[in-house]
Amino acid sequence: MNKIKFVFALHNHQPIGNFDGVIEEAYRTSYLPFLETIERYPSIQTVLHTSGPLMEWLVERRPEYVKRVADLVAQGRIEILGGGFYEPILPMIPAADRVEQIRSYSRYLAAIFGGEIRGAWIAERVWEQRLAVDLVDAGIEYTVLDDFHFLRAGLADRDLRGYRLTDDEGRILKVFPGSERARYLVPFSDPHATIDYLRTLADEHPGAIVVHADDGEKFGSWPKTYDHVYRFGWLNRFLDLLAANSDWIETTTLARAAFESLPAGTVYLPDCSYREMTEWAMETPAALEFKEAVRGAWGIPQAERLMRFARGGGFWRNFLAKYPESRAMYARMLGVSQRLRSIEAAGCATAAGLNAAQSELVAEARRELFRSQCNCAYWHGSFGGLYLPHLRGAIYRGLIAADDLLDRVERREGPRVGCKIDDFNIDLRKEARLENEALIAFIAPARGGRIYELDARSARVNLLSTLARRQEPYHQGIEAREFRQEINHHSNNGDPAVWSRSIVYDSGPLEALVDRFYPLDINLETVRLGGDHDRGDFASGAYSATVRRGANRVVLAMERTGSAGDHPIVIRKNVTIDAGRPRLLIEYVLEQIPEHSRLNFAIEFQLASMAGRADDRYYRDGAGERLGFLDATLDLASTDRIAAVDHWLDVSSELSWSRTAALWTYPIETINGSEAGIERVYQSSAIIPRWIVEPDSSGSWTLAIEWTITPAAFIAPVDSAEESGDRARSLATSNA
Repeated sequence: MNKIKFVFALHNHQPIGNFDGVIEEAYRTSYLPFLETIERYPSIQTVLHTSGPLMEWLVERRPEYVKRVADLVAQGRIEILGGGFYEPILPMIPAADRVEQIRSYSRYLAAIFGGEIRGAWIAERVWEQRLAVDLVDAGIEYTVLDDFHFLRAGLADRDLRGYRLTDDEGRILKVFPGSERARYLVPFSDPHATIDYLRTLADEHPGAIVVHADDGEKFGSWPKTYDHVYRFGWLNRFLDLLAANSDWIETTTLARAAFESLPAGTVYLPDCSYREMTEWAMETPAALEFKEAVRGAWGIPQAERLMRFARGGGFWRNFLAKYPESRAMYARMLGVSQRLRSIEAAGCATAAGLNAAQSELVAEARRELFRSQCNCAYWHGSFGGLYLPHLRGAIYRGLIAADDLLDRVERREGPRVGCKIDDFNIDLRKEARLENEALIAFIAPARGGRIYELDARSARVNLLSTLARRQEPYHQGIEAREFRQEINHHSNNGDPAVWSRSIVYDSGPLEALVDRFYPLDINLETVRLGGDHDRGDFASGAYSATVRRGANRVVLAMERTGSAGDHPIVIRKNVTIDAGRPRLLIEYVLEQIPEHSRLNFAIEFQLASMAGRADDRYYRDGAGERLGFLDATLDLASTDRIAAVDHWLDVSSELSWSRTAALWTYPIETINGSEAGIERVYQSSAIIPRWIVEPDSSGSWTLAIEWTITPAAFIAPVDSAEESGDRARSLATSNA
C-alpha cells in the first residue's frame, strides 16, 4: 500500500488589544477542547503555532494549559513553531525588527517548552523573497506557506508533494506548501472526505508530504463550529480515522519531514499571500471585476487553466494604499522604529553608552513597538481587524507608549514644547509634529491644514484613530437574499432598508480641522448621508506653513488663498501649543471676504472612541450636563462649547469657540463583514460647529478655538444614560 506523510498544523492567534472576554471564549471553545482531544491520541503528532500575544495571555491566565502543551512537546507529540513575537506582517516592518522579533520569540518559547525552535509561522502567509535571509539569520530553517504561492511561481499541483529550497543572498530556507484543499476540507467536510483525498494523493504520489496549516480557531471558535467539532464529534472521528489508517498515513511534524526527506527541488516564490488575501487587498472596483471574471471562467477549461496564473491584487502591501488609515499607522510605526534605532546607535557611538536604566527603557520601548506591529489592525477582509476600533487603538497605544519611553531615555520630561517638520506620513510632502508633555499633534498643511493624529499621552490614545466609510465588495449584495439573511441573523435591526440607508461613503479620511463652506440652506441629514456638499476648496487644498518658536510656545501658521463658492478668499489659521497646557489653541482669520457676503463656514472634527452607546461615554455641555451618548445626532442652534467624555479611555476632549456657533454631531458607523457575518461598527463621532460669516468693514472675520484634553477621571458622572438620552432628544432641532 502506498504511504503518505500528513502534517496537521494549527495556528492559534489573538491580536494585541483584543478583549479579555473574547480571548477567554476562544480558549474555552477552541484551544482547551482541542488540547483535551489530542491528548487522547498518543500516536498522532501535531504542529502548533501560538502567537506571542496569545502565548503571553496563556502563560499569565492559563498556565495549566501551557504545562499540558509542554508535556506533549517533551513526549515528541507536538512541535512548536516560532515566528514574529507579536504576529507582524513580516515584510511590513523593518528588517532589524523582523530578525529581533523572531529571535526574541524563539528564546521565549525555548524557555517555556525547551529545545530549539527551528520552524516559523509566517503571519497571514505574506511572503516576499527577501524574507529568506532574515528568517535564516534569525535561526529559522523551515516554514510553511500556501500551495497558492507555489502555483503562482509556475509549479503544477503535482509538483507540490514535498518541501522545496529557496534562498536570498545564499541563505537557504526550506519551504513547505500548505494544501488549500485540506484547509477547506478540515473540519468542514466529513472526516472521510479528507482521508479519501489523502488516499488519492498517496496513490498518485507515493511518499508525498501533505500539510494542513490553518487557524486553530476554526476548531470551535468560528461560528457554529464548536458543536460541529466537539459535541457532534468531528474531531474525534477524524483522529480515529488517522489512527486507523496509520499503516499508510504517517502523521508527522514539519521538523521530522524537513530532516527525514529530501527537497523536491528549488523554487523562488512571488510576492504573495494566501489566495483569499490577494483578492481582499485589491481596490473594490478591481476586486468586483476580478470576481466576475473568475465566475465567468467556471466551466470553460481553457479559461480555468489561465485563471491558475491570475494573481489578482496579489500583494499584501496594497492594503496600505487601499486604506489611508492603515498607511497612517504604518508610517507612525516606522517613525518610532527609526527613532529607537537612532537612539541605540547614538548610545553605541559614545564611550559611556546607555546606562542600565536607559537600556531598560529602550528594551521596554522595543516591546511596545513590537506590540504595535501586530498585523490584524492593518488590513481587512473576511478576517483582519482594521474595522475594529479597539485593535487600532491598541496599535496607537503601543506607539505612544514607545515614544514616551524614548523621551525618558533622552531625559525629555516635565513641561516642554517642540515642533518637528518632516515627511511623517510618507507622501513626499512635509507635515508638522507639535508636542508638549501632554499632547502630540500631527498636522498636514499640504492636505487642508488638517490634524490627522492627536495623541493624549497620559491615556495613550490617538483621538483621531478614525476610519472612513468606503465601498467594500460585499456591499454589492446589500439587496441580495443571502445578505438579508446575514443581516437578520447578526443585527439588532434586521430591516434591510435600514441597513441600506446605513451604507454611506466618505470622500476621504476623517480627520480634524477640516475647513468647509456649505450652502446656506443645507441641513444635518444631508451632510450626515455623505456626498460632496462643500462649496470651498480648503478642505484638502494646500496651505503654506511657517513655524514660530518661543521658549514655551510653538505656533504653526498656515495660509491659503482659495475660494468659497464664487468668492475668492484667504484663510489664515494658526495652531499653537504651549508647555504645561493640555490644549491646542486654534485661531482663524478669514480675509478678503466680499462685502455683504454671507458664508456658511463649518469646521469638522472627528473624535474616535471604542463605543458610541455606553453609559460612561457621552457628550456634555458647558454647564456639565449630559447631551447624549457619543452616537447621538444633535442639531443645536446655539452653543459655545461641547465636550466628548470617555471614561473607558480616560479622556475628556472639550472644544470651545469664541463665537457662538450652531452645532451638528452624528456618529460614523461602518457596515462591514467579518467571519461572523455583516455587522455595524461605531467608529467615531463627527462634531461640526458652523457659523454664518459676515465680514467686518475690512472684509475680515476672526475665530478662536480651544481644544483641551484632560483625563475623564476628573469629571464626575452627571446623570443617568436614560436622562441624558431624553435631554439629547429635547435639544435636537430640525433645520429642514
